Amino acid sequence: MMVEPSTFADEDCRLVIFRSLQNRDGQQTMATSIEKSSPYTLSTNTMPATLIQPSFVSASLRFFTPPSDGSRPFIENLRGKESSVSLDTAGFQFYNEPAKHKSFKNDEEIKREYYPESIELIKKLTGASRVVLFDHTTRRRRPGVSGADPSNRQPAAMVHGDQTARAARNRVLRHLPESESGELLKHRYQIINLWRPISHPAYDWPLALADYRSVDAEKGLTPVAFFHPGREENRETMGVSYNPALKFKYLRGMTPDEIVLIKCYDSKDDGSVAIMTPHTAFEDPTTPADALFRESIELRALVFYDD
Repeated sequence: MMVEPSTFADEDCRLVIFRSLQNRDGQQTMATSIEKSSPYTLSTNTMPATLIQPSFVSASLRFFTPPSDGSRPFIENLRGKESSVSLDTAGFQFYNEPAKHKSFKNDEEIKREYYPESIELIKKLTGASRVVLFDHTTRRRRPGVSGADPSNRQPAAMVHGDQTARAARNRVLRHLPESESGELLKHRYQIINLWRPISHPAYDWPLALADYRSVDAEKGLTPVAFFHPGREENRETMGVSYNPALKFKYLRGMTPDEIVLIKCYDSKDDGSVAIMTPHTAFEDPTTPADALFRESIELRALVFYDD
């Protein structure tokens, strides 16, 4: 079928992409590519059509308070536009930083080999004076497996923030001696996750991140406490309620050489920087049928500055 080139508005662009996504199971689509310009341009030719790096996908996300009308948020693919976000503006930042450690199968090897290089990497990328890694999680998606099993952690499919302000402070007190923590808490500190695909590109259940500039911190965030029987230390995370203003982003097909730093907390709360990042795993409707199940590792770091 021959289709004439056309231009259309932002919302039309999203609708075209979504309609094309519904046809991914062996059916021919009309658009060959969609390039973001002003206005958007739909390029076409007479070859069998394929949607190349769609700018937006639509997916069902789980919220603390879900949308009353069942809305499916749009998630923007930042491939080629990675520089549009940064750790202090959006709350997250993408980098190409291959790791020396490659296997990610043995926890002790990860701590011995991957921790030291990651500490130096976080220092380099943030300018921090000190970085303390306090834990890590490897996730290997296996349909039908319970994520409650620590040895089979699954992608976390709930929009959330990892820490509240109180939880972040408690992390410092928990993981550092009292002789050091008191002074460190007088200066700027953060909790940052370093997230990386392992083994193969993460087309399957990638990570969606909400740009902090679209977050309503007064209305959209709810502290959620987790109580563990028999444990003195409990956790507090941030539940995120649906808001149509939320702008979600992702980097389609992240490779093991790519990372994203995710700001979970920042003590610099004067309004000049992002202080957290709502995020979730999600089912990307553009995932190739033969994509391998997602495997990833996230490190959690206490990050300290001299200022």
